[in-house]
Amino acid sequence: MSAWKTRGLRGSGLEELINYTNEKYLESHLALIQKIPTPITPIEFDKSSRTIKLAYFEQKSTVDYIGAVQGIPVCFDAKECAVDTFTLRNIHEHQVRFMEEFERQGGIAFFLIQYTKKDLFYYLTFRKLHEFWKRWEDGGRRSFRFEEIDEKYIIHPEAGVPIPYLNALQTDLSER
Repeated sequence: MSAWKTRGLRGSGLEELINYTNEKYLESHLALIQKIPTPITPIEFDKSSRTIKLAYFEQKSTVDYIGAVQGIPVCFDAKECAVDTFTLRNIHEHQVRFMEEFERQGGIAFFLIQYTKKDLFYYLTFRKLHEFWKRWEDGGRRSFRFEEIDEKYIIHPEAGVPIPYLNALQTDLSER
């Protein structure tokens, strides 16, 4: 078991944007995507504020979100990156294996990455992540640079939807 402290709140702004986007997609009957909570066992409480101060993860989490888009099963994880190099240490092997099996079963797996300094969102296909992962396993870098990403998967803002990732998902589907 691993301990949880305030580090677990990283990305909560990103999560809020994704949750709002998913609500908009649901209202439009475009997608049904749910946040998967990570089960924790609370150990230490702050009784005055009624908050958890220390907890342990009960099990390894797989992905942050799972659901269906127009009948297509999808799962994805959300990550933040403050620099131009995304380290694969932010992704765990059990997540890669889960996504690999999810795609083997006919689903679409991907990552939504927020490049905070560039103020943009990126849809990383599982195929591309797998290339980077294999490169690392073969002795290469355990990261990829912003220059290595495919520009057509940069998510462009739309009115009313903070992270309109369905456009990138459509591009992903058309390339399969």
